[in-house]
Amino acid sequence: MIATPLCRPTGRARRHLATVVVTSLAATTGGRAARRWTLRQVIETVLAVGTGTAAAEWIGSTTGFPFGRYRYTGALQPTVGPVPLLVPAAWFAMAVPARETAHAALGTASTPARRLGLGAVALTAWDLFLDPQMVGEGYWQWRRPGRYRGIPLSNYLGWLLVSAAVMACLERLLPPDSDADGSLVGEYTAIGVLETVGFARYFADPLVAVVGGSAMVPLSIVALVNRRKRR
Repeated sequence: MIATPLCRPTGRARRHLATVVVTSLAATTGGRAARRWTLRQVIETVLAVGTGTAAAEWIGSTTGFPFGRYRYTGALQPTVGPVPLLVPAAWFAMAVPARETAHAALGTASTPARRLGLGAVALTAWDLFLDPQMVGEGYWQWRRPGRYRGIPLSNYLGWLLVSAAVMACLERLLPPDSDADGSLVGEYTAIGVLETVGFARYFADPLVAVVGGSAMVPLSIVALVNRRKRR
């Protein structure tokens, strides 16, 4: 992630780094989750989340539901149909950290319904960074650009819907312990901080830095403070 803005925009190096970043995030999430739960549970979760989100992206890119009308440009390879394999990997990579961050932020008030709701918000918050960057790199395009760096509001409503379904899947396949996993909360926090600094300083886009940072960083702080109090 640190190397990405140092490379030429929309160049080959950035495409390769996108693959490195997403696969590394997915491996980090999967590796930590396998220590918290069992390897079998993690594999089942990867398959369920990966298949489900790939289907949602396939339907979304061909019908416009639930995100709005968009298409992948083919810059990210390999693909299954129109959907790059990196996309479902990214959903999994951040879904588990988002759920654990929501769980920690809720503290003693954490319930399945509240985790589902706040977890969906936490995961969608990440896309306030992700979509502007990926559209800027030319990895996908919107038929009718919206006001937020070309991203329509429908995209975030669709993210909330799909994220809620992913959170429901995690509740069943990776049920949370009484205390959230600190490493996964740390992963979510690190991504939020790196993205905020990256857009503010290196991508020269203070709007995205403020919007995305305001969505991810405060939630991370609450989660970290609550974990510290519990410990």
